[in-house]
Amino acid sequence: MCRILLLLISFYFIPASLFAQGKEDSIKQMMDEFKRIDSIEKTLHYKTGKIELNGGMASIDIPAGFKFLDPVEAKYVIENIWGNPPSAEPPSGLLFPAGSGATDPGSYAFVVKFENMGYVKDDDAGKINYDDLLKDMKESTVKDNEERRKSGLVTMDLIGWAAKPYYDKDKKVLYWAKEFSVSGRPENTLNYDVRVLGRKGVLTLQAVSGMDQSDSVNRHIHDILGMVSFNEGNRYADFDAKTDNVAVWTIGGLVAGKIADKAGFFAVILKFLKYILVGIVLVAGATWRFISRKKKKKKVFAYEPSGNSNQGN
Repeated sequence: MCRILLLLISFYFIPASLFAQGKEDSIKQMMDEFKRIDSIEKTLHYKTGKIELNGGMASIDIPAGFKFLDPVEAKYVIENIWGNPPSAEPPSGLLFPAGSGATDPGSYAFVVKFENMGYVKDDDAGKINYDDLLKDMKESTVKDNEERRKSGLVTMDLIGWAAKPYYDKDKKVLYWAKEFSVSGRPENTLNYDVRVLGRKGVLTLQAVSGMDQSDSVNRHIHDILGMVSFNEGNRYADFDAKTDNVAVWTIGGLVAGKIADKAGFFAVILKFLKYILVGIVLVAGATWRFISRKKKKKKVFAYEPSGNSNQGN
């Protein structure tokens, strides 16, 4: 909530119009919404330990300091709590820091999914100029924003790398982070991506948060990289050129491609936008009630001279 309070400074004049009529009703509705969300949080079944993903294709080992929601509850959170449209492809799960949850707007969550794209060759990994790639991505973002405006969607401007792409050739893990400015948000957004390469596709882990969470994510990123792995028979080394499909994607393509949007960027950004707006209304209502109480107190304790100056003598 502290983050929401700080965000209010940038939206100081918005609540006035929201509360021009029916202030108490609006506050009650928003308070009821927060109570409903809090009650939902208590029904979620967070897990730790080793968990099988996608029918045993891969596994995630959740250590102390993290917790995990299975595909069914992850889908429920993304669609019903965060307000995303239904998806035909459910996530493999949601990964949270232990101290936060699905309804916490001030933290981050990794959306875990499997992309059945085939075997991604990594021959180009050592040849990529990521500075040149960033320029191309910025140009692509400008074009994408034109389409988003026409559709009435939020726009994003790519600021730069928050963590330059790195590919661990031995572990077959690729990760990077981007900084975006998002329309309607005073704080820039961190988009953190992890890709674990396998025999038939890629496991994606994607976190979205405010840039103020970048230190926290970076602090735990190596723990996160080591959590997910493909099981025997589905590992990168198990590729069979005679029977398996080769992906059209390369390492550079994974970083530059729009697969990230599908993996969870908009899913999680909607979470933050939703709770920021709820916080604005709630805190504005609390401010209005505080001012009202002060006015009442002034009225109670104000000195009012009596009509008879000798009264009480």
